[in-house]
Amino acid sequence: MRKHFPILASICLAILAVFCVLIAARAQNPPPSAAKTAAQEFKNIQVLKDVPSDQIIPAMQFISASLGVECDYCHVEHAFDKDDKKPKKTARSMIEMMLTINQENFEGHREVTCYSCHRGAAKPISVPVISAEEKMPEMATDKAADSSSLPKPETLLNKYLAAVGGADALKKITSRVQKGTITAFGNQKMPIDIYSKAPDMRVSTVHRKDMDSVTAYDGKMGWMSVPGRVRPMNAQESEGARIDADLSLPAHLSTMFSKLDIEEGEKLGGHSTWLVNGSREGKPPVKLYFDQQSGFLLRLIRYTDSPLGLNPLQIDFADYRDSGGVKIPFRWTQARPGNRFTIQIESSEQNVPIDDSKFAPPAPSPAPAH
Repeated sequence: MRKHFPILASICLAILAVFCVLIAARAQNPPPSAAKTAAQEFKNIQVLKDVPSDQIIPAMQFISASLGVECDYCHVEHAFDKDDKKPKKTARSMIEMMLTINQENFEGHREVTCYSCHRGAAKPISVPVISAEEKMPEMATDKAADSSSLPKPETLLNKYLAAVGGADALKKITSRVQKGTITAFGNQKMPIDIYSKAPDMRVSTVHRKDMDSVTAYDGKMGWMSVPGRVRPMNAQESEGARIDADLSLPAHLSTMFSKLDIEEGEKLGGHSTWLVNGSREGKPPVKLYFDQQSGFLLRLIRYTDSPLGLNPLQIDFADYRDSGGVKIPFRWTQARPGNRFTIQIESSEQNVPIDDSKFAPPAPSPAPAH
C-alpha cells in the first residue's frame, strides 16, 4: 500500500514516489467523489462496500502498516481488482472477523484492529516475545494523587504561546517564505520551498531531479500534484493540511479542543516533556508534547481515521529560532509507520507579498485524444 498509494499528509514524501502509480492504477475511473461508495468507485470490492470511496486508501494504508507489507503482498501489480493472490482473500476474511468481534463483544466500538494481533508482522504474533532486557512489572499508582502535582493543560498552552513570542507577535506575521532541504529515502537531499499566508494557506514544493511535487492547502481544501496530475485531499487530509498551514497555531490551540488531559510525557532528545491529550468532537485525538523547561512544542501526533483503524502521523519539532519576532522550528521530522523524512529550513522571510493564486491547484491536463 505504501508503495502504490499516497501517504496522505502534508508534504509527505511518499507521495512523490507513488503518486503516478496511483493515477495509473485508477486510470479507468474518474477521481473519487465524496458521494460515491467504495463499491461504486472500485472494481471487485467485496467487503467495506458501503464506506465512502475516499476511505479505501486509508484502510489499505492501515493494513500495510499493521502487517508491515506492501501493496503487492495482496494485490497483483497494476491489476488491483484481480483475486489471484491468496493473501487478498484471507484479508477479506480477516476484515469480516474483526468487524464481527467488535460488533458482538464491544458494542460496535473499534477495540480490535489488524494491529491488535499482527503488530507489524505479516503473520499474527501468538507467542509472547522474550525481551532483550529485563522489565520490571509496572506498579499500580494513585492517579488521582499524582494528577494534583501536574500543571494544568491550559497553563502549558499559554506557556507555549509565550515561548514563541505571544499572540500579538503572531498577528504581525501575514506571510512566510521558507527555503531549505528535505532528507528522505535514506540520505537523499532535495530542495524544498514553502509559502504560507495568513490565516491558513500553504504550499510546499519539493524539487526532485525528475519532477516537482506539490502539497498545498488553499484556505478551503488541500490538494497534491505532480506534473500533469492533481488530486484533491479528502476531508481528513485537508484538516491536517489546515493545521499545518495555520501561521498562528500556538494561539489557536486553546480553542481547538473540547477536552484536555495531561500526563508526564517521555523524554525527547534529552528533554523532559508534558503530554497534553486533546479531544475533538467527532474527530480523532491529538497528542502534544511540550518541553517542561522551554515550553516549546517538541512533538505532535495526530491521526486520520479509516474503516479499520487510526493511521498515526508524528511530527517532531526542533531547532527553534527567531523569525520575524516569532520563534519557529527550523527543523521538523515527519513520520508514519515505515516512512520518515526531515525538513531543515535554511532561510525564512516574513510578510512577503504572495498572491492567492499561488495556493490554487493547477487546472488538470486535458485527456489525450484517441
